[in-house]
Amino acid sequence: MRRIVLPICLLFVWAGVGIGAETTEASIPNGNNPSASTLALDSMQDLEVHAFQESGEPVKSKVEVVTYRGRRAVHMVNVDSPTANSSSAGGETFAIIKTSNFEDGTIEVDVAGNPREGAASSTRGFVGIAFRVQDHGLRYECIYLRMTNGRADDQLRRNHSTQYISQPDFPWYRLRKENPGVYESYVDLDAGAWTRMKIVVAGSAARLYVNDAAQPCLIVNDLKLGETRGQIALWTGSDSDAYFSNLTVK
Repeated sequence: MRRIVLPICLLFVWAGVGIGAETTEASIPNGNNPSASTLALDSMQDLEVHAFQESGEPVKSKVEVVTYRGRRAVHMVNVDSPTANSSSAGGETFAIIKTSNFEDGTIEVDVAGNPREGAASSTRGFVGIAFRVQDHGLRYECIYLRMTNGRADDQLRRNHSTQYISQPDFPWYRLRKENPGVYESYVDLDAGAWTRMKIVVAGSAARLYVNDAAQPCLIVNDLKLGETRGQIALWTGSDSDAYFSNLTVK
């Protein structure tokens, strides 16, 4: 079903948070620019927020700036438990960098995540980065982490620690069914701890590096949207509690 992008239900900025802090640069270059720009993510000023389910129905989300483990960060909580009128799930929340225009290059960000308080036991704490985002989140590529899988006692869960998806046509369950093990992989993750993600995009390929590793833990050689251009977004999935800090784009 083609999804309809709906605006966020709830948006909070805590009192006392500075807007347009000196450490924040609003302009994020596209991937063909050899320079690097950094967003400290200590302000809501440059973010466009959307939250919805795969069905197009809105989900309850909260996006704010807080202090988490010693640093200012964007905090995103996705609450997509089924409502009385809907049994669908698969909710996601975007915070799109409004000034971004990205094709090829390197995206680096510090993330932390856990299942939100009160989430079902099947929730993993989904946190990642969407790129080449188009139509306010209707189309995008995304690589994310399942934070509680990295140190699970079940080996199969560990094998699902990282994930690539491409919306609207290639959600995780289709990719897993049609190509088991190809678009997800294992990496060590400490749920709730600051974790460095680096995504290198070139043409129709992307590679994920975690915590300054020399080798990628996930390689995607056939990005489903092809060689396109779009925005960059902070991304979190079903019933997750996610934090983002220090976004750098080269």
